[in-house]
Amino acid sequence: MRNTIAVMNTKGGVGKSTIVSALAETLSCEHNKNVLVIDSDAQASVSSMLMTVNDLYGLQRDGLTIVDYLVARILHDRPADWADYVVRDVSDVDDARSVYLIPSDMQLTLFEREVSKEALHTGLRRTIADVLQKVRPVFDIVLIDCPPGLSVLTESWLREADFHLSPTKADYVSVCGLEVFRRFKALNPEMGFAENLGVLVNMRDLSSLVDTEYVNWLRSNPENRCFEISIPRVNALQDAARFQPQQRSYGAKYPGQVGQAIRTLCKELLLRLEAANGVGASVDTRSSESAAQVGEFEGMPRAAG
Repeated sequence: MRNTIAVMNTKGGVGKSTIVSALAETLSCEHNKNVLVIDSDAQASVSSMLMTVNDLYGLQRDGLTIVDYLVARILHDRPADWADYVVRDVSDVDDARSVYLIPSDMQLTLFEREVSKEALHTGLRRTIADVLQKVRPVFDIVLIDCPPGLSVLTESWLREADFHLSPTKADYVSVCGLEVFRRFKALNPEMGFAENLGVLVNMRDLSSLVDTEYVNWLRSNPENRCFEISIPRVNALQDAARFQPQQRSYGAKYPGQVGQAIRTLCKELLLRLEAANGVGASVDTRSSESAAQVGEFEGMPRAAG
């Protein structure tokens, strides 16, 4: 089943990592899905949203991040098992116990420089393809948090993932980021590219006429495949991006309007995935095959919380 989703916009500041975290926790808590989050951003934003800073520092110190995996495979040509870099029991939502994470590190930028300097792009893309092939049958959904811009690593994710999802703000600069991405996608079509799952308007001021005009303009282009729901600009979602050592309920983390918006988004996301895969509705059940295979990885590191 095609279930790997690269989340990106060439423009930063659109709330991409917050959306990835919210999607992962909602899919786990509300839809009983096993979700793997791959943090491919050197800022490690989504990693810090899903675990304590001390836990993240410990994994970075011990060489258990995506950077260490890629360095072993690409720069040192050494075998490495992707499962050794997966952390389980992340998230501070008490009922979101099926979110898994491959964390990131700031050294990712240096790794990409080495790949470019040594012309190792082919090996990088081959490794990314291998990882995605192996995680597809293990997890129900894989979310890849890509940084803004179009680095060699991000291009590899976009060419090997099944889908891409593009969060954007309802403003001129963010929309221009979508256009840059669209032009990039049109280059070298023979190399393959992820299918567009849709554009998501995030951080929308529901009382702003200007925001409404941008949303309508985005929706007027069918190529954008805009999601029906827009995520509102509310403090609750910004607060949700801060990990709390004490567990909290889903409703406490995503209250009221923002919780309803994220839940609506997840339902539409699942329906789009099902349509793209030509399968019947399975919105509220976890794949038994996925659950069984995830159970085989009980040796994954556990977030201490």
